[in-house]
Amino acid sequence: MTMRKAFGFGLGSLAVLMGAWPATASDGTERRLAVAEYRRRMEAGWIGQMVGVAWGAPTEFKWRDEIIPADRVPAWSDAWINAAFDQDDLYVELTFLEVLERHGLDVPIREAGIAFANSDYRLWCANRAGRNNLRLGIAPPDSGHPAFNPCPNDIDYQIEADYSGLIAPGLPQVAVDLGWIFGRLMNYGDGVYAGQFIGAMYAEAFFEREPRRIVEAALAAIPAGSDYAAMVRDLLAWHAEEPRNWEATWNKCQQKWRLGRDRGSNGGIDARINGAYVLMGLLYGESDPSQTIVISMRCGQDSDCNPSSAMGVLGVALGLDRLPAGWRAALERSRRFSHSAYTFDRLLDVCERLARQAVVRHGGRIETGAEGDVFVIRRRNPNPSPLLRSWDPDPPLGVTFSVEELDRMPYAAIQNPIRGWAIRDCGTDMEPGFRREWGGRRGVWVTHPRNRTTGCTLVREVTVPEVGARLVIEVGHHPKGDFELLVRVSGEEVVRTVVGDTTAIDGWLRRSVDLGRWAGRRVPIEVVNNPNNGANEAAYWHSLRIELGGRE
Repeated sequence: MTMRKAFGFGLGSLAVLMGAWPATASDGTERRLAVAEYRRRMEAGWIGQMVGVAWGAPTEFKWRDEIIPADRVPAWSDAWINAAFDQDDLYVELTFLEVLERHGLDVPIREAGIAFANSDYRLWCANRAGRNNLRLGIAPPDSGHPAFNPCPNDIDYQIEADYSGLIAPGLPQVAVDLGWIFGRLMNYGDGVYAGQFIGAMYAEAFFEREPRRIVEAALAAIPAGSDYAAMVRDLLAWHAEEPRNWEATWNKCQQKWRLGRDRGSNGGIDARINGAYVLMGLLYGESDPSQTIVISMRCGQDSDCNPSSAMGVLGVALGLDRLPAGWRAALERSRRFSHSAYTFDRLLDVCERLARQAVVRHGGRIETGAEGDVFVIRRRNPNPSPLLRSWDPDPPLGVTFSVEELDRMPYAAIQNPIRGWAIRDCGTDMEPGFRREWGGRRGVWVTHPRNRTTGCTLVREVTVPEVGARLVIEVGHHPKGDFELLVRVSGEEVVRTVVGDTTAIDGWLRRSVDLGRWAGRRVPIEVVNNPNNGANEAAYWHSLRIELGGRE
């Protein structure tokens, strides 16, 4: 297919040609959508994603901070759609769908984290950092927290959130809720809101055909005070000022949202600027598939992911019959997506089953009539997630995977010295987290007190056997600082000592605590990295284990 417009008419003409929309609101509280029509629009969304990413793939990151010249846009070939089966835009979100298929919409975030940690495909940026954290035992949502993840505002969840709206017709809250689960595996703040916004656009596109109104509706799904929401408002305003000149809006985006505004991201892969390029295609594309893709692509940077998101949303809004026929005809429907058991047709079936759950879960119902099942969907305003900022984050929760959970993760780092311990009140100073090597030791975990009065506590419960149980500690201190080490067993303090130059040999303190007094009881054990003097108070844990009768 060439770059010429696939449609030569505007939205008003399109509405006349299509007649009354099959998905209309029955009254102020409910909207109706035939399941067959839902399925066709959902399929169009997946096809739109696939075409967008495949068409833009030859240009990805080859133009940075410049508009791709029109004569450098690749000519489309319908067979290219099948290249999308091997794109991370698709196969990562299929991991999330597989988790939802197994556990339902109430999947615990830790189960989502285990599944993501067990994936074996290549990842980049926030995805890679988040998965590495999970494999090191950092449970979600800390796996995406800025204390452990250097690029929490990257584009990653934004390009993987399509599924959350495709299974949620007219239900933006589903996209918000799923983003709070899956988006926090690797992102934080704007990086999460980016995906929630994309998912909410998909949800609204099942009922709204005009791209601008889709964008406006989705804006209600994310915190109004976030940078991402501010970017969306800017795009809407700039489009209203220059409705025919997308290059002028691109220049405004560059000045405000690109230069010096990539806090918490890996530069050009920032979710906010790339999200702006998604909206450029939607707002200026005039509901034309080719034009929508090409504009998002020509904006540059992540120029395959952005047209994928834009065309996926537009695909739902237009429906299957309004996509170029060659896209669907060339699709190899029985081919499996990389790293997934899903074929295209099985993917559609799974989405329909999850959509049925979502409609009922959120106060709707499914009616059956002569023409088949109909979704009756309750209108509800979304409730956005809390406002978080990666450059001024809340303290991490200090959550880690249990030994039993790590045993389910074949890629988990076996050298994690605090495996099985929960972390509470860990501060963000001195870059807490895993070090492959520090102070002459391999495999070291760093903690820091939350503030000058609250220590970071490692907690574990254990049933103490009759004989031979002990707590073994090897912990280091920073060469220019020290801290106070506290150990409590069943609430009773058994160790209080400074870990510093006077107590640690070669920078390391070794202690063994006899647990015999608690034999036969199940007791909590707390080991605290307590503040001492306010300078360089990190603890460097090389060994923190409980030996139960000679075994760990």
